[in-house]
Order: sequence, then structure tokens, then C-alpha cells
Amino acid sequence: MARIGFIGLGNMGGPMAANLVKAGHTVKGYDLSEASAARFAEIGGTVVGSAGEAAADVDAVVSMLPEGAHVIAVYTGPGGVIERAAPGTLFIDSSTIHVEAARQVAAAAAKAGMAMVDAPVSGGTGGAAAGTLTFMVGGADEAFERARPILECMGKTIVHAGGAGNGQAAKICNNMILGISMIAVSEAFALADKLGLDHQKLFDIASKSSGQCWSLTTYCPVPGPVPTSPANRGYAPGFTAAMMLKDLKLAQDVAGAAGAVTPLGAEAAQLYRLYVQGGHAGVDFSGIVRMLQGA
Repeated sequence: MARIGFIGLGNMGGPMAANLVKAGHTVKGYDLSEASAARFAEIGGTVVGSAGEAAADVDAVVSMLPEGAHVIAVYTGPGGVIERAAPGTLFIDSSTIHVEAARQVAAAAAKAGMAMVDAPVSGGTGGAAAGTLTFMVGGADEAFERARPILECMGKTIVHAGGAGNGQAAKICNNMILGISMIAVSEAFALADKLGLDHQKLFDIASKSSGQCWSLTTYCPVPGPVPTSPANRGYAPGFTAAMMLKDLKLAQDVAGAAGAVTPLGAEAAQLYRLYVQGGHAGVDFSGIVRMLQGA
């Protein structure tokens, strides 16, 4: 069993760290939120007072942080992870951040003699709790193989996407698909309302026809057809609209830098911007159906 430091014990990081504890690893964790830290202590984790302390005297560090600026500061800042970790420590960053930010931190880690992978996730809070996340991993082959046993404690599907930053590239592309498809499904249900078509009837047909997609069959944005979807619990997240907007903005940033044409991605980002600016930042991203329905 490994000694692991975990930085970021929030809605995603908390259950991920808990699964490492359940697997028998020795895990010490850090979070700015006292409530999150307390929940981690309740499941058998050891709470420490800083990110640097979490990185000291461990075999691996896992981080799950909100923004690229946080990742850069936590890893490369004074008293941070790179400074406090022992030579050869493995770093696994599961945050969703800009591709270039991931590559910047990976380069700083390599310069200090550390191995690092970027390993953003898909699967939401439900997948984090169940240990069924999908990890999209960027980094050298050797680092990936070292990370795999740790990631397998938290996820069901582990895919090596290539070199440093490629995990973030895969996550950004995936979530652009998700954001676009959720809007498409929501528009279809809004149109069904206007045409007098029952939600369940549309679901029964589209889920077995060419309209089938994850946003419909697993995360249906209207109450009823999929009992486990956020629509059946008042659109409590899940995955917030603010987080979807962040990922869509990242997609537009990297698309612009790469010279890629993504008109539907751009439109999805604009619609989620309107939804978030309407006071729905903390609502599940599937709640955008209500805006499209005119609610």
C-alpha cells in the first residue's frame, strides 16, 4: 500500500480520497474548507494543515483543484508540492485545467526530478463516490504505469491519452461534446412541450433511436424518465453550470490557439454563460433545460 497526499477534498476530491482510504492506502489530505477536511477525517483520513505538508514523505500526491492558477500555485509556489516532496514522488493532478498549464506544471516537476501525469476525470460526483470514474491521462509511459494502480482505486476506466497535457486535451474535447449534447437534448424536450408530446414518450423513442446519447439516457434533463438524474432532485449538482461554463471556455481558448473551428462549442459556451449570469451558477448543468423552456 502507498502513502498518498491528497489536495482538494471537495465534492469530487473528497469521495476520491475516501476510496483510496477504503483501498487500504495511508492518505493524508488538505483542503481550505474545514467542513471538507472534517468529513475526510471521519472516514479515516489524516488531515494536515497545508498542501506542502500533504506532499511531504509520501509516495504520490493527488490533487483535485478548481482552476489552473490554483494548480500552478500549489505545485510550484513557495513551500508547495514540488518544494516539499521527496525526489521521485509521483504527482497526479485530476483537476480540469488549460492544456498549457498542465504542461507547465509537468515541466516544473520533471526539472525537479519528479514524475507527473495530468489525469482529469469524467463521471461526476456519483462516479467519484462509486469509484467508477473515467480517467484521461497525459504523461510519460513510466509515469502512467506508476499512476495506474492508484487511479484504479478511484475509477473504472483508465486511458493513457499520450504525453503531458493530453489528458486535459481529451477532457476538454469530451466536455465540449457533453455541453453541446445537453443543449440539444434540452431543446428537443422544450420543443416537445410546444408540440404536446409527452416527455416519457419522447424519451422512450429517442433513447432507442438515432437521438440516443449520454445526456439523454443517463442524465435526462427533465424529471421522470431517468430517476437518478439531477432533474429529479431539483437540479442539485452533480456537475454545476459554472463548471460546465469553465470547461466550455477552456475549449474555446484552446480551439482559438490551435486554429480549430468549433461553432457549436462557441454557441454552447454562450448559452451557458447566459444561464450562469442568470443566477444559476450552482445549479446542475442539466438545469439549462429550464432556460430553454422559457422558465
